[in-house]
Amino acid sequence: MTGEAFGQVMTEMTETLYRITCSQLSSEADREDAVQEALRRAWEKRAFLRNESYIRTWIIRILLNVCHDIRREKKRMIPTEEFPEAAAPSAYDSIDLKECLLQLEERDRMPILLYYIEGYDVKEVASILRIPQGTVKSRLNRGRSKLKEICREEVFES
Repeated sequence: MTGEAFGQVMTEMTETLYRITCSQLSSEADREDAVQEALRRAWEKRAFLRNESYIRTWIIRILLNVCHDIRREKKRMIPTEEFPEAAAPSAYDSIDLKECLLQLEERDRMPILLYYIEGYDVKEVASILRIPQGTVKSRLNRGRSKLKEICREEVFES
């Protein structure tokens, strides 16, 4: 793959990558940093991409690794502010699906995000997450069930 074609794919994926970081990281700055770092790593390691047809899943896998690195680094940091930033109030009067999604465990949230929000098929989700297709299907089923339960709780609490 030429550098120009690779750059084009990276440009096309930027928005998708950012949306994925929304389910992984809470800070806007961390999200932007993660996308930038993932694209940088992909560019530097592009020679190691074995099959060009998997470029999108390969870049998403890099992004997930970067998000994991950022979360791990955050755990090691000692907060310098006396009071943590308050979460921005939701602009929605009804339940906020994003908030419900964030309540899911990561292993249930990621397949739902990739399958329903990003539109990847089960095979692609399995490749991105490095798990069998059957596991993707069971996590989608479990995630949907848990998401329904969380949304019901949100409605009753409102």
